[in-house]
Amino acid sequence: MPEKRDYYEVLGVKKDASQDEIKKVYRKLAKQYHPDMNPTDRKGAEEKFKELSEAYEVLADPDKRQKYDRYGHAAMSDTFGGNGFQWQDFTHYQDISDIFGDFMGGSIFDVFFGGGGRRGHSSTGPARGGDLRYDLQITLREAARGVTKKLDIPHSVACSDCSGTGAEKGSAPKPCGTCGGSGQVKQVQRRGYSQFISIGACPNCGGAGQIIERPCRKCGGQGSVRKTSRIEVSIPAGADTGTRLRLRGEGEAGRRGGPPGDLFVIVHVQDDPVFQRQDIHLLTETDIDFAQAALGDEITLETIDGKATIKIPAGTQPGTVFRLRGKGMPMMGGRGSGDLHVRVNISVPTKLSPEQKRLLREFAEASGSGSADSGFRKFGRRRR
Repeated sequence: MPEKRDYYEVLGVKKDASQDEIKKVYRKLAKQYHPDMNPTDRKGAEEKFKELSEAYEVLADPDKRQKYDRYGHAAMSDTFGGNGFQWQDFTHYQDISDIFGDFMGGSIFDVFFGGGGRRGHSSTGPARGGDLRYDLQITLREAARGVTKKLDIPHSVACSDCSGTGAEKGSAPKPCGTCGGSGQVKQVQRRGYSQFISIGACPNCGGAGQIIERPCRKCGGQGSVRKTSRIEVSIPAGADTGTRLRLRGEGEAGRRGGPPGDLFVIVHVQDDPVFQRQDIHLLTETDIDFAQAALGDEITLETIDGKATIKIPAGTQPGTVFRLRGKGMPMMGGRGSGDLHVRVNISVPTKLSPEQKRLLREFAEASGSGSADSGFRKFGRRRR
């Protein structure tokens, strides 16, 4: 028997990897090597999948992982009655939908592995269609007031000619003679006193459990056709990056008369050039001049939903933050709004007219600091 590989090496993670990292890596590899995803090399994929599942079973359990880190594979044999891991230990991962039923990842547009059968259910009955994901980008201002978007979604829909059966009108699918309609075949191998039983998809019907003698000419016997549907989705006011909207029945077509899957719209809110968002609160900046800061003033500034007036008290210092209650982002569900925080900056002019310079010198002398020019001259003399 070949020597077992290090479990960390199997998953490709470091020994100090977090539980979340181990789970994330396993889900990615399990998807890649699941036998159902590798029909051309099912046996090789099954071996790899067993190895991955065995490694994950240990490293995902803090107690088992601690023992493994200390004693290696020997600890695992002792833990499980000296027999090591068996494929039966991982039967709860045999259905790909058990692994990816709630998994959501990918790029702009992805197909999920959702819905279809669970253990104990016949693979020949109606099967729910797969879920779809669409990543939608909106602006911060759209998120503040809510917006309706029209999406073009390519997906499969039930064939109208055969009503999803895949059979030409006037005919119907027949049970497969090889598997008796179960969609699965069982193979038994004996090695000494051991018996190995493997169950796989029927090679004659491909796991469908039925044979279509007269395939539908429109869908080619698939029971579904590709279509791009225009779907409206309403983004509620207050949506943030990661907000997930579920549109039921807008996913892939079901199989053998099963219901369609769902469409999940994942919202991504773009950065705004004026406002920074912190949950339901907003932060912005505005410039005032020295006179406004010293004497006080009333200024008008932009908020996420219009204009607002703010009073600047006399003696305001650079970096002072004012709060405008209720001028931030709305809470989803209409339960109020956050606040807008305004940081003021004192702007210093780069060019002054002769009159402005004269007045500033008078101010400097009146405040006891002397003129700016004399101050520089004094500084220069001190350095000499």
